[in-house]
Formats: sequence, C-alpha cells, structure tokens
Amino acid sequence: MSPYTGWTRRHFEDHADLLLRGARRHASPGHALILPPGPNSSYGPRSDGLEGFARTFLTAAFRLAGAGGADPLGLADWYARGLAAGTDPEHPEAWPSLTEVPQARVEAASVALALHETRPWIWDRLDDAVRQRVVAWLSQSLGLVYYATNWVWFQNVTEAFLASVGAEWRPEDVERNLATHESFYRADGWYSDGGQGHGGPRAFDHYNGWALHLYPLWWTTMAPDHPAALAQRPVWRERLRRHLADLVHTVGADGAPLHQGRSLTYRFAAAAPFWVGALHDATPLPPGQTRRAAVGIVKHFADHGAPDANGLLTLGWHRELPAIKQYYSGPGSPYWASKGMAGLLLPPDHPVWTARERPLPVEEGDTALTVRPTGWLLRGTARDGVIRVYNHGADHAPPGESRCDDVLYSAVGYSGASAPGSRPEAHLAPLESTLCLLDDAERPSHRRAFRPVAVGGASAVSVGRAHWVEMGGRAPHEDPLAVTEGPELWLASVVNGPWEVRIGRIAPGAGPFRLRVGGWSLAGATPPRAAAEAGRAAVHGERLSSVLVPLRGFDRAGVSAFAGDNPLGEHSAVPWLTTAGPIAPGEVVAALVGLGAGLEAPDPGPALTVDGPEVTVAWPDGARETVRLAP
Repeated sequence: MSPYTGWTRRHFEDHADLLLRGARRHASPGHALILPPGPNSSYGPRSDGLEGFARTFLTAAFRLAGAGGADPLGLADWYARGLAAGTDPEHPEAWPSLTEVPQARVEAASVALALHETRPWIWDRLDDAVRQRVVAWLSQSLGLVYYATNWVWFQNVTEAFLASVGAEWRPEDVERNLATHESFYRADGWYSDGGQGHGGPRAFDHYNGWALHLYPLWWTTMAPDHPAALAQRPVWRERLRRHLADLVHTVGADGAPLHQGRSLTYRFAAAAPFWVGALHDATPLPPGQTRRAAVGIVKHFADHGAPDANGLLTLGWHRELPAIKQYYSGPGSPYWASKGMAGLLLPPDHPVWTARERPLPVEEGDTALTVRPTGWLLRGTARDGVIRVYNHGADHAPPGESRCDDVLYSAVGYSGASAPGSRPEAHLAPLESTLCLLDDAERPSHRRAFRPVAVGGASAVSVGRAHWVEMGGRAPHEDPLAVTEGPELWLASVVNGPWEVRIGRIAPGAGPFRLRVGGWSLAGATPPRAAAEAGRAAVHGERLSSVLVPLRGFDRAGVSAFAGDNPLGEHSAVPWLTTAGPIAPGEVVAALVGLGAGLEAPDPGPALTVDGPEVTVAWPDGARETVRLAP
C-alpha cells in the first residue's frame, strides 16, 4: 500500500510519539515550558518555553483526537498540567503576557487550536478555575492589532475558541483580519504573506500552504456559524484546491520540499496543506497522492536526521545548523513542524490512509509548470526526481526597498536538492543561483526588490536596480548604513529539462561593469568534487552535478567551497563564471546553468541569436524561445 514511502498510519503515529517523548524530556516540572537545548530567541527563554509547549501541544492534539481519545502516552493529563501552571500568574512557570511579548500571540493560537481538537479529553475535564485562567490568558488578544501578515489568523483562531466556550470576543477584530487576509490574495490559489509594508506584495513561500490556507479553513470549523465562515468556506476550499495543484509539483521524488522562504527550520510543516486539503475536501489530488506527498515530506526529514538521535527537532534542516536561526527562532521553534502531522486527524479508514500510494508528478515523467502569480517556472526531471524553480517574481521586499538580498527569496533558482548557505556572507555577498554586477572592489550587487516582467512557456524575465550595501557589522536583515545605486540589470531564464540559459543585460546609460553568474550549490557530508577548466565550472556531489558553461561574455571560471553553513550538508561548493573585463551597457551575456544527475556540458549546446535586447535560444532538441531584455 505504500510502495514509495513504506510508511503506514502506524508509522506516522509512532513518529508523533517519538517527537513527543523527545520534547517532554526537556519540560519544566509543571509541564508549562518545554525548552530543548539551543540558543534562545530575542524574546527570551520564558517565551521560548511557551513556544515548545504550544507547538508540541499541536502534535499531541492531533495524536489524541485522531485516536478517538485513546491515550497511551497520557497526553491529556500531561498537557492539562501545563495549562494549569502556565496560565497561573503566581506560578514560577507562568507564561508571558500577550500584550507584552508578541510571540505569545502566535503560541496562543496553537493552544486554542489544540484545545479545540481535544475538547472532550482536555477542556471539558479541566477544573473551572483552570478554565477561567486559560480564558483570561487567551483574552489578552482582544483589541490588539496583529502584524498584517499570516499573524492575523492567530487572533481569529484565538477569538474563535473564546467564542466557542462562551467567553468574550470582538467581531471588529475578526472583520478587520478577514479584510486584511483577503488583501493578500493574488490569483490561482496563491497569497502574498503581507501587504506593502510587511513582506511586500510578492512575499510567496511555504507559508502559503500551512498558514494562509490552513488557518482560514480551520477557523470555519471553530466558528461554523459566523457569516464569513459560511460565505467564504467554499471560496477558501476552491483556492486551496488550486494551490495544491501547483504545490504537488514542488515536492521532489525523495520527498524534499522546496528550500525557499523564511522559517525553514519548521521543516515538515510543508506537508500540512496536503493534509488540510484532505481534511476539508479541498484537494484535487487523489488520496494516494496526498499521502505520497505529505508522508514523503515528513519521512524525508526522518531519513536525514530530523529528529536527531535524542528524538529532538533542532534548529536546522537535515541536521542541526545554528546558522539557520532567525532572530525570532528559539529552541522550541522547530516544533511548528507539528502542522505536518495533521494527517493524524484523518481516521484510519479514511481513503488517504487506505488507498495505495500514487506517484508524484515528477515520478511519472518530466514536468513543466508556470506559476504566474509567483513568477515561477517549475521544471522536474524524472531521471533524478529533482524539482527546480526559476524565480522571477517572488521577493520578500516592499517595492523599491534597497537592502541586502535575502538569499531565501532573491535568488534565481530554488530546489529541494540544493540550498544556499546560511552564513551571513551569503546575504551580504550573494553567490548561489545569481547573476550580478561586480564593482571595483569585486563586491557583487544585490537583486532585492526586483520586478517581474514576463513569465510563461519556457522563459521568464525580471529586472531590478542593482545596488551595493554598507552594513558596518549589522545583521543582514537590518537596515544598511549606506546604499550605492547602480543601473538596472535585466535577467532572463530560458529553461529546458535540467538546463537553464541565464541571460543578463545592463540597461543602457550606466557602466560598464563586470558580471558574475553563480550556479547551484551542492552539499554533502564530504566536500563535493570541483572542476574549473576551459572557462567552465562544475561541482559534482554524491548524486547530482551543478554545471556552468559560458555562452556569451563570460571568460573566467571558478568554484567556491564552504564548510559548516549549508542546510543540506557539512561541505558545499558553488560554481561561478565572471567576465574578464567590463561589459558595455546594452550588451548581452549568457551562461548555461545545470542541476541534475550525471550532467555534463552538452555538445552541441544551445545556440544564441542576439538582436539588440532580443535573444533567441535554440536548443539541440529543436525547441526555440525568444526573450526581450528591455522595456
């Protein structure tokens, strides 16, 4: 029944138990705080301990509810004790206030959702005094204005639970948040996580599925009689159906989700939208493919050391990697992966658990998809199971914001088989999957706040104001001390199978500048084999190769190696090409960029015909594509 993952529902239950046992070893005496080893967030250990409790409470809730109350681990009593201690202001493990610690507002939603799912076994059995304290703690959300991102749902979910137990809630909060959420919607099932000021209008990443689709539908089950729930539920279901039709194409044959966007330490939270689609009859996928995708994602991390030998989800991706930490990340943060365990809520006789697994799209053949709202071209190759995204639209930045590139948004290419480094220098001097200008000091320009121009067929085009930043020791996410503006840099991707022709053109009127193109990063337990000769550069890993071949303008080749900073392995390397001298404005440069199994530079390669700003790429298989790198 599970020819691809080998996992049954029992395996999934056992995995949940493993996660819960590992986390509980690091609980406070009263169970209100779970604080695994690791660096604290900027909010401090009390907030981080709440985070560990609330996020593991989700896994516990799914496990308990999915088993119909059967409770071999004693989850109900264990978490009830934590609720009693955490909501008692006089208790030494008292949780921080929602009004004083913003992160507590996030965790309150997880507590509310978990209580909703476990009502017969936890809430209904709490002492009245404890119930009153829980209501008092959650009620601190009333009247607060949450960040205009997916955070609006934390307030709505919290207040929906309050309303369900007869406590006060504020309709005006809910209505404001519903309107904010609706303003995020773009098209074809995709939301931008934030408006003009928070994340920008093109902040697309994995939050789409497990936040901006998960919470609205769950809210309709918590507030089933709210007029908006009745009116919007069919709309939100249809949007998730459309979203999943795209999202299933981003899962590699090894179960790896796309390594793109922030908060990646949440790992298999990426599986959540597939479960939500099944839970709410909002998926176009057959049941066996839903299980293949969702279980495959969870198992991918289990196969790569998450949880670790101690049963813990550490800050990292495949392994512990402190460099992946963001300012709001604490040792309990990774347990938002709990959302990827929501499939436990599907009963054992649900078709998702009883149907035979069906292959992912990339396991059935090569795939090609255009995601217009995000400006993505998706390409998957069946021979190696690798998914590649060519990004000409998603960028976590308001328009015109000249700051450091966020390598998890601003790069050209993303995949589950490749990841940029987590070192600060990766943001300060971006290399992986880039095309940039080099100034006199050899500093690469930044792409952040670029603009999509065209996406469709086998090509995509974007343009951005190249710029350089002076950070003076500040963190990459902070405001720069100074910004030097450069010319507009046009960039195009023309794709075919595992290959991309990456084309650049400096807008007339500025320069000249040298240019550099950076290829895909490969990582592993041992250093990848590097080669740079005859103007070409390549990195060969255990299974895949990353290849760069000059087509026009690039003369020099090299490979940069790193240690200890890549989420996919201890050792990583990136091939690159540069122009030997400055390139005049209006001139076109191009390189062949490849990622895949057994790749070698093709002979013959693609042919380029350049007519001013128009470039035609002719592939050896007869495919042709023309792009224009100008207004």
